[in-house]
Amino acid sequence: MEKLFSYGTLQMEHVQLETFGRKLNGTKDTLIGFILSEVRIKDADVIKTSGKQIHPILKFTGNEDDVITGTVFELTEAELQQADNYEVEEYKRIAGSFKSGKEAWAYVCATTKLPKKNETCNAN
Repeated sequence: MEKLFSYGTLQMEHVQLETFGRKLNGTKDTLIGFILSEVRIKDADVIKTSGKQIHPILKFTGNEDDVITGTVFELTEAELQQADNYEVEEYKRIAGSFKSGKEAWAYVCATTKLPKKNETCNAN
């Protein structure tokens, strides 16, 4: 099973049902080193599914005081691809490390610059 962190619309039951055909199971967790911002969605299908034109988006800071609380969901590889299809081009999927010590995928701002792999950070 894959793990996917959601801090926005993928936490909404109706979005899960529309995107995955089921309600996802998850646990609360906190991503460290990011701040929450907003993005205006232009994709009509995504707006129809979420009911919102403005979606939250994460931007990397690397500051341990910057934390985002959300839910880590378990999904299949096929469902992870469905999540990729749901997210618009302003997002990219990265592997992140969480307060719990777990790792999960997270969608962040596509222009986010992450540290090189040799550097310490809370997202790979």
